[in-house]
Amino acid sequence: MLNDRSSTLALLATRRSGRPREMIAPGPSGAELDEILTIAARVPDHGKLAPWRFIVVGEGQRDDLALLLRRALAAEHPSAPPAKHEKADEFAYQAPTLVVLVSAPVAGHKIDVWEQQLSAGAAAMSLLLAAHAMGFVGGWLTGWAAYSEFVREAFCAPGERIAGFLFLGSPGLPLEDRPRPALAEVARRWMPPTI
Repeated sequence: MLNDRSSTLALLATRRSGRPREMIAPGPSGAELDEILTIAARVPDHGKLAPWRFIVVGEGQRDDLALLLRRALAAEHPSAPPAKHEKADEFAYQAPTLVVLVSAPVAGHKIDVWEQQLSAGAAAMSLLLAAHAMGFVGGWLTGWAAYSEFVREAFCAPGERIAGFLFLGSPGLPLEDRPRPALAEVARRWMPPTI
């Protein structure tokens, strides 16, 4: 069973992202989303910098997001085919809930920017796990919009970047697991170098 919530370990062992384009209502209520974001903020954060921000795109703001994506696509990819424009529109309306995660490293701090970016990634994963634990499904997407300067400026201050678009809702179709690497392919015991 995917996203098995019978125990914490069961959830971790069966966690599966959903496809945002297949998500349906209900999504988290306002109170549930606040709880999800509070949990997501409880990540390793060397230096207590909170080098990330969560930006909730409200249901009534999806038209504005679609317009932003259209303008970005026209400005940055003027020869994009109609299918790419259609996908941009679809992207804006996926899933009932959308949180844009911004990586906001504190420049010039003794904590390396890389560590701060890792903290942002941990916040995304914690957000997804909290959503799954509450019975929702989540999907973390990037794509061209996350790397668009036009889109970045709409969400980020200088020196910040979009770490991802986190879509939350209920699964509209049964979740399918994907192949996972064998443990031997991704883990090994350290062997000290011979001196």
